[in-house]
Amino acid sequence: MCGFVGYVNKEKDKTKTIKLMNDMIIHRGPDSEGYYTDSDIALGFRRLSIIDLKGGDQPIYNEDKSMVIVFNGEIYNYRELKEDLIKKGHKFTTKSDTEVILHGYEEYNTELFPKLRGMFSFIIYNKKTKEVVGARDYFGIKPMYYYIDKDNFMFGSEIKSFLPNKNFKKEVNTKNLKMYLIFQYSIGSDTFFKNTYKLLPGHYFKYKDGKIEIEKYYDILYDKQEDSYEKMKDTLEEVIAESVKYHKISDVEVGSYLSGGVDSSYVVSVAKPDKSFTVGFNNKGFDETVYAKELSDMLGIKNYSTHIGSDEFFDILPEIEYHTDEPHANLSTVPLYFLSKEASKQVKVVLSGEGADEMFGGYNEYIEPGIAKAYLCLPSFIRKFNANVANKLPYFKGKHFINKYSKEFCERYIGHAFVMDEDEANEILNDKLKDNTKIKDYIYPYYEKVKDMDDVTKKMYIDMNFWLPNDILLKADKMSMANSLELRVPFLDKEVFEYARKIPTKYLIKGKLTKYIFRDLANKNIPNDWAKRRKLGFPVPFSIWIREDKYYNMVKSMFNEKFVSKFFDKEVINKLLEDHYNNKMNNGRKIYNIYIFLIWYKKYFVELN
Repeated sequence: MCGFVGYVNKEKDKTKTIKLMNDMIIHRGPDSEGYYTDSDIALGFRRLSIIDLKGGDQPIYNEDKSMVIVFNGEIYNYRELKEDLIKKGHKFTTKSDTEVILHGYEEYNTELFPKLRGMFSFIIYNKKTKEVVGARDYFGIKPMYYYIDKDNFMFGSEIKSFLPNKNFKKEVNTKNLKMYLIFQYSIGSDTFFKNTYKLLPGHYFKYKDGKIEIEKYYDILYDKQEDSYEKMKDTLEEVIAESVKYHKISDVEVGSYLSGGVDSSYVVSVAKPDKSFTVGFNNKGFDETVYAKELSDMLGIKNYSTHIGSDEFFDILPEIEYHTDEPHANLSTVPLYFLSKEASKQVKVVLSGEGADEMFGGYNEYIEPGIAKAYLCLPSFIRKFNANVANKLPYFKGKHFINKYSKEFCERYIGHAFVMDEDEANEILNDKLKDNTKIKDYIYPYYEKVKDMDDVTKKMYIDMNFWLPNDILLKADKMSMANSLELRVPFLDKEVFEYARKIPTKYLIKGKLTKYIFRDLANKNIPNDWAKRRKLGFPVPFSIWIREDKYYNMVKSMFNEKFVSKFFDKEVINKLLEDHYNNKMNNGRKIYNIYIFLIWYKKYFVELN
């Protein structure tokens, strides 16, 4: 696992700048560094040595050194691809998967990308044509950012690497703020920095002569097929086992994360690592370490656990927002940071259970409650009328329900995270930032692709394209890499998805049980209590803590910083806090969204100026 940086311009001596840029991501690869510069381009690379420890340093070149590559990730089928390329006459100088990508691109051009099995983000530079090519994996496991402004083009694994470059103009992109308040993360290709973008999953770009072209090479599509339940379960078991085997390929020890849930438990039961790692909170009801220890003991695996207190949680938030590059308000990011820190003391690589929920229908939101199904039988005009009346009334229990089910499907479900609606977001923003941007503008084009599918599949597709890459996988990459740790996700494997997309919805959701076929399969390896346990994730008691004077005052102080009025209506956000503190409302998630944005802004635009 590694990180890379680079830029294109006519600057004569790029040595100093690329070194400074590369130093910004030293946490992604403390083992070694490498560079390539010429009159047109500079490339920098940081390495965390996992495969071919002695010979895999980057940048890597092709036979005549006309092409050069920097790569972040792992290609699990690189040995098979290498055999094919050797037969076609390519000569290799290393045992690394990186060189396979380079020769593969020589041979197949962009048709190589769908052939790759793994997690990846890479840059290839053709010295002869002066063309820069960048690609990102199917699900967005590995990040790729780029900055483009006039004749300046930068790219890298993290936005912060652009900061030392004098041609990078650091400005807040406030257009992203409204949707962030709604989703709790940055959506789409835009970032919170102007002229700075994410390359979306399953996409590649080509840059030449100041122009960039972006193409999609892979889409997450479903092809539901009827087959016997037992046959599909058996095949799924084989597919997952093969993926775990591939994800264990390493020249260093591989451990595994382990919570009290079914996803990580199943990974551990199949992979059987020597070590598992768990995190919990001291608050009652927020600690899964006991479950992880019990399962580890059953499987004969050494378990390491760590606990987080409230002070540790609040103290680490500025550092976490520094590492996420953009404001990111998933509470579980914090325990994941501490979990990664604990694991990095023992291993360089860990397996994790991300992706199973999106792949196999694991979220409770995928099941509409019975009352909702009945309410949706009412004509839409009646439901909309009820919502209009409800919105004129003070808060009452059921108000959110009436609002939610008055909306079209593509507005009602926007992803696993939904913090507030458009009107609430506009109310919080200052007058200059209020706008008419609709959730539908972002979500609808995706719903159109699955409009003929069942509702559960529609929701899964939205989560695979929004929640998974922009939240789950972002925090997984950034928190592990902040601690120089490689995190691998066996469920998010191309071949696993190729089979999962065929599984009928009736095998995924059964009654009130989510992820049915997956849980049933897991029950072969782990006890029923683990296989059927309700999903918790990493529960965090933030809403409880900010009703204590110490943390309430901490948040209040931030809400009243001078710069806050650039973005928010201070009176409105302080009322949110007061109502929560006085137990009138549970505004915990809304408060956390706002608080995190302000921490991020203070870090990048006040302290780093």
